[in-house]
Amino acid sequence: MSAPTESAADGEEPADVPRSGNSFAGDWWVNFKRWNLKAVRNPFVLVVSLVQPIIFLVLFTQVFGQIATGAISRGGADITYETYLVPAIAIQVSLAAAATSGVGLVNDIENGMFEKVLVTPMNRTAVFLGKTAAEILRILVQIGIILGLGVLLGADVATGIPGALGIMLVGVVFSMWFVSLSNTIAVLTKDQESTIIGANLLQFPLLFVSTAFLPLRVLPGWIQTVATYNPITYGVDSARSLMLGRDVMTVVDVSVFPTTVAGVEFGTVWNTLLPGLGVLLALDLVLGSVAVYMLSKASSSDVQ
Repeated sequence: MSAPTESAADGEEPADVPRSGNSFAGDWWVNFKRWNLKAVRNPFVLVVSLVQPIIFLVLFTQVFGQIATGAISRGGADITYETYLVPAIAIQVSLAAAATSGVGLVNDIENGMFEKVLVTPMNRTAVFLGKTAAEILRILVQIGIILGLGVLLGADVATGIPGALGIMLVGVVFSMWFVSLSNTIAVLTKDQESTIIGANLLQFPLLFVSTAFLPLRVLPGWIQTVATYNPITYGVDSARSLMLGRDVMTVVDVSVFPTTVAGVEFGTVWNTLLPGLGVLLALDLVLGSVAVYMLSKASSSDVQ
């Protein structure tokens, strides 16, 4: 008979067994790839989040173009409504795409996939960041489509290709706070209808009480007050400053940034862009931390 297996010496702790062979980057990549594949296999969500902003762009420019151009021109601006509106629609695309982020998470909860992820040794922060990175890629593509369509309709990007790329990046920075909020709602409600309603209840009112469709000066007084604290105003104004190549922010008066850096002329864009991005990044940090916390505290029993 074979000798019994030797046991560990008395008082000796067993060697630690690693829970996962994956690194943080490996966990991030797995989730990034999974959410991209999920989007490709279910293009309905992609189409829905893009079609609505395209309808807004075409209808608003064609139906309200002349009236809105007159309102814009009161302040001495010599631009078409197409040029004025495209940055707002780019931000709307970011908002719509971000709203669907929580819906995707609820789908995972309902089909049991999220529960399976929770019981794996994957890093929870990497799970959230991988999912977010896949959505960022989708947002970049959709904003690129809107910018291309806007140019075809007659819009002019004063800052050229660098400005167009900057608008895409502004859209990404803007979307992160709403992605975080949408996922937080999904974890709290665990219900697709509640997540959709919660996101839409915020999305459309916020759009119309901002500088998205008309200048601040022509809006009613109470809307001007709300717009001052509305994140969409800061996103739209940041993108619009790149579209027009000048300072357009009216809710915050900033004029401290130089117009020329290292001999390169930047105009007054920075006086809108940097304060606007500062507000959005602060919001991203706060709501992103909340979303990661909610995901890290979630357990498989919470989502059953």
